[in-house]
Amino acid sequence: MEASATVRYVRMSPRKVRIVANMIRGKRVEDALGVLTLLPKKSARIISKLVHSAASNADDKSKGKADVDSLVIKMIQVDNGPIIKRWMPRAMGRANRIQRRTSHITVVVHDEA
Repeated sequence: MEASATVRYVRMSPRKVRIVANMIRGKRVEDALGVLTLLPKKSARIISKLVHSAASNADDKSKGKADVDSLVIKMIQVDNGPIIKRWMPRAMGRANRIQRRTSHITVVVHDEA
């Protein structure tokens, strides 16, 4: 059985989120949550909540019959969201564009059996 969870418009660069996502890809949910609680990255907290939500969705989808301890992260995908464009004043009346990147994160879990 598969279940997924998605978070959109996270105000964080996809490049920074992918560093954490690559660390937990293919791991058991319990192991991934253990790793995420010890990582000193802002994206680790967001991904931790997302993995927990996906595991809860799997439990809810199976109506409590599935073994939540045997869930494995099948896929974790980090996509680019819309870029928020801002302007920063510079010397002599010029301006530089600042791009604030956003991310869409999707986690899919399935049971090993």
